[in-house]
Amino acid sequence: MKRLMDILGAMAGLLLLAPVIVLLSLLVRIKLGSPVLFRQTRPGRAGQAFEMAKFRTMIDARDANGELLPDADRLTGFGQFLRASSLDELPELWNVLKGDMSLVGPRPLLMDYLPLYSERQARRHEVRPGITGWAQINGRNALSWEEKFELDVWYVENRTLWLDIKILFLTVWKVIKRDDINQDGEATMTRFTGSQK
Repeated sequence: MKRLMDILGAMAGLLLLAPVIVLLSLLVRIKLGSPVLFRQTRPGRAGQAFEMAKFRTMIDARDANGELLPDADRLTGFGQFLRASSLDELPELWNVLKGDMSLVGPRPLLMDYLPLYSERQARRHEVRPGITGWAQINGRNALSWEEKFELDVWYVENRTLWLDIKILFLTVWKVIKRDDINQDGEATMTRFTGSQK
């Protein structure tokens, strides 16, 4: 039932939001340049790699040595709007349709983090990663990594179809309120370097 909900939800989202996706593609191209999509390899279920796509939110500004500037210097006002509204996540509906992701599940993070998880934290990979999840409606980027992972594992241990529906509805409310978008004092979430516990 969960996979059926994912397929129907992703198809409906892609069809209904097609005009928005086309408009955003044009705006990203004009305001941030090419490529329009940010693609990155992320770990999916059982840690299997897949290519996730999002709308680009940063420019490629570099220093004199050719190194990318910090996120705060590359994140434009338009990019902040895309993140605050979660519109940058819309291309992930294609990942859901393909089966790489689910509508609801732990967010797919970086491949570099895989060896850093504790045995319990690694349980977040027992399910497909999601566009939204239990951690996203309970603090999002305002949480510490440990808090976020604990919420992810709680979801893995308690997931039901009704819980997924609840998370989807609460996600819409969170997006409208624009709560917990960034970690305090950071343009994006700081990197995970291993559990402190």
